[in-house]
Parts: sequence; C-alpha cells; structure tokens
Amino acid sequence: MSTPLTRLVQLLSLERIEANLFRGQSQDLGWGTVYGGQVLGQALSAAAQTVPADRLAHSLHAYFLRPGDVALPVVYEVDRIRDGSSFTTRRVVAVQKGAAIFNLDASFQKLEDGFEHADAMPAAPPPEQVSTEQERVARFAARLPRFIRERAVSERPIEIRRVDVEDDPILPSPQPPARMVWLRATAPLPDDPSLHRFLLAYASDYAFLTTALLPHGVTWLTPGMQVASLDHALWFHHPFRIDDWLLHVMDSPIASGARGLVRGRIFTRDGRLVASSAQEGLIRQRPQTG
Repeated sequence: MSTPLTRLVQLLSLERIEANLFRGQSQDLGWGTVYGGQVLGQALSAAAQTVPADRLAHSLHAYFLRPGDVALPVVYEVDRIRDGSSFTTRRVVAVQKGAAIFNLDASFQKLEDGFEHADAMPAAPPPEQVSTEQERVARFAARLPRFIRERAVSERPIEIRRVDVEDDPILPSPQPPARMVWLRATAPLPDDPSLHRFLLAYASDYAFLTTALLPHGVTWLTPGMQVASLDHALWFHHPFRIDDWLLHVMDSPIASGARGLVRGRIFTRDGRLVASSAQEGLIRQRPQTG
C-alpha cells in the first residue's frame, strides 16, 4: 500500500476514547480548513464501530456546520439511536473546540435479497484513455497558485481521472453542468467492505459541488467566489471495491439562492450502479472592489 493511502486508512481508523466517543486526526490538504471528505469518512467510521459486523452502511446524510481546523483533531460523539431486527441507525456529531462542526445520520442493514433494477452506466472512455490529474494540471500549472500546483501534482491516496477537462482553470467558458470522474485507491486494500465505504465517502466529495459552477463560466479560483459544502448524502446499493476503478457521474439540475445542487451515480467499471450521491452547497460570488 502506498504511503499516502496508508496514511488515509490510518486517518479513517480513529482512536476509541470511550464506548461511543472517538478521536480522529486532521489532514491538511492546503485549503486552510478540513476537507469535507475527511469528516464524512471519519464520522462513518465512528458509527460503523458501534454496529454489529453483519450490518453494512447503506445510507448517510450529513450537514457541514462550521469549517474544521486542520491543526486540531476531531472528536466524534456517536448516539446509538436504534438497533432493529434488520436496520441499525446511528447519529454522529463531530466536535472541535467544544462546538459541533458536522453531524451525520447513518443507517446500516443486514444483507437482503429483493427486487432489482438500475440505471445503465453512460458511455465513457476507459480510465486508461483519460489523463491523470497530474497530466491534466501540467497543461496549465504555471497559471495556478503555488500551493494548489504543488498539491495537484503530488502523490495522492485516490487516483483521479476526469473525463471532462475545463478549457481554462481561471477563466473557463460556460459548459453543461455535468462531469464524469474515474477514481480508485492507488494500491490494493484489505477485504473489508466497511473500509471501502469509508474511502468512497472520503472520495465522493471531490470535484462534486463545483459541477454546479460549470454553466456560469467560473471556478472556485475565480476572485470573489465562496464555495462550501452545506450537506451531503450517499447511498450504497451493492458491494464494491474502491481499489478497482469506479466512475462518478455527476450533474447539477439547479442553482438558486446562492446554492447549487449536485447529484451523482457511482458505477463499477463493468457498469454496475453501486452507489448514489447528492450534495447542496454555497456558491456565492461576492462583488470585487478596488
């Protein structure tokens, strides 16, 4: 397992302080605040550690309440709301400096057979034919702020390959509000289905909300832009491995009231729909003076 991936797996494992209390370290990705995927993955990990092993997460719904401080660990308080015959429900509150920064509700279920239907995966080039994130960034690296450039070309725990490519990272032309991203862990992982769910929760926040910016000819780097996740939802439909390629297909049906809504479907390479995602976030452009 590569060093960045090893660190990420450790980041999601958490320290158990009490029966329902966990502590996770923070990861500084250079943005100044905690990456939303970190608290998503860690909170799901905290909830799962209080659930019987025969029950796996099938859904999570979360709200981002305050920016997280990357210099501090995050404490996760788990409320064991319900233990039913088939479903288990947990509520998790993430705390820093005595204040809630994030809360999550997650539901777990025993595996069951039942009716099945699913969307087909849209046509997409295979990941081998898509540029890596490092190759994509290299085309315009000189125009990016240094901290973003260094982060973009560094080794990552999750390999990202965007099927769509913005024509200009600073002054893009308006595009339809849709994108597709191939993703996978950079090394083989243990056969632990919960770990693969934690890592997908972590990765599902990448390039998600910014899909709502595509029709407007702006990016999160545009002067005056304020972009922040407000809530996040994820549904797990079938088992999957995140150390094999997954395609996150995203679209934004609406932006209004300084908020954008984005939906996602996550497919295995052979076209099976294994998860669905949704997020609403703040997309506000403040007027520039001077």
